[in-house]
Amino acid sequence: MADEPKEPKPPQVPTGDKPASSTPPVSTPPAKPADASASPAPPKPAAPAPPKPPVVLQTPLDNEFVTRFRAKFTTALLEAMEDRKQAILTVDRARLAEIALHLRDEEKFDMLSDLTAVDWPKREKRFDVVLNLYSFAKNERLRLKVWAADAEEVPSVVAVWPTANWQEREVFDMFGIVFSGHPDLKRILLPEEWQGYPLRKDYDILQQDTAWVRENLGIESGQ
Repeated sequence: MADEPKEPKPPQVPTGDKPASSTPPVSTPPAKPADASASPAPPKPAAPAPPKPPVVLQTPLDNEFVTRFRAKFTTALLEAMEDRKQAILTVDRARLAEIALHLRDEEKFDMLSDLTAVDWPKREKRFDVVLNLYSFAKNERLRLKVWAADAEEVPSVVAVWPTANWQEREVFDMFGIVFSGHPDLKRILLPEEWQGYPLRKDYDILQQDTAWVRENLGIESGQ
């Protein structure tokens, strides 16, 4: 029998070589360089912050103590406020001595830690006379205030708290506020003959009694 013709074998590719692809490679176009002249987009303006609510320091006070006080003195209590946990009562100037005695004996505010004044020259009642009280029994503080015009006298509380003696003299010396009933109201820091009251807002910081300085110190100016 004649030998059957054999199919020709495909040529072997050497190891490590890949057959050439019949599809041509696709070329990728190079990236365009960034335009140096083009400026970046401006940032968007930030939204304005919402306005902060106003800080409220003083709020009306209406606790058990104020209720008792109002029941006893009615219209003599002009204002009851709280400022940073500090109770503040503004009372009728004419009844200050009576109210002070009640606060000492009934409410146990047995210490007058400070007595001073504040000048508001544009106000009709230009002065706040301020008494800072403390209760040892209750460990509480109270600020007591009265309003006074320039020529109005304020009742003395020396009979209630003897330490008010020198404190009222200092307020008289610096502000010119007269305390009726004070046992010896005279200047305590400045000479008795001095003209003017240095802690009033209309007393200039460089102002002085030049006549007293010239007469008693023998100079033209104490500045």
